[in-house]
Amino acid sequence: MSAASTLMTRGTAFILGDDVNTDINCSNKYLPGKDIAYVAAHAFDALAPTIASDIAAAGGGILVAGDHFGINSSREQAVHVMRAMNVRAIVARSFGRQFFRNAINNGMPLFECDTSQIESGQLLEVDFSLGVLKVNGLAAQRSVPLPNEILAILSMGGLIPFLQKYPDWNFA
Repeated sequence: MSAASTLMTRGTAFILGDDVNTDINCSNKYLPGKDIAYVAAHAFDALAPTIASDIAAAGGGILVAGDHFGINSSREQAVHVMRAMNVRAIVARSFGRQFFRNAINNGMPLFECDTSQIESGQLLEVDFSLGVLKVNGLAAQRSVPLPNEILAILSMGGLIPFLQKYPDWNFA
């Protein structure tokens, strides 16, 4: 991976609100004895009862949230659940720091920007290396581009695959 790598994704927007924590999408009531597919089918039921099936029907998508997505979140399984749902990225005004790190370490791209004008069903295209979000083909938001190290981790699918290939972090 070179320092000039590009990481982009696109998908339909699925809207959630503020202060979404992992108890909403990865609740203890679903985890004991249940596999990831089961938990993914029930993810976010308390906030948006059809979101898991809507994302599945769309063939995947991008979650859009307000402030503090992943707040109070140390559950690594939450990212695995969202990946099983075919969530391609998460766009939010802000992220809980522990969730942010778990997401990057597990290969889930995140984009911080104002989400107040994004509506459910809009087509989003996110260029994480340039820090640009397009809504229905129009440049709508800019953010700080992700650092090359994070882009490299995400492009490899997470920290473990990255370290297996680049144990000395020499990827430039």
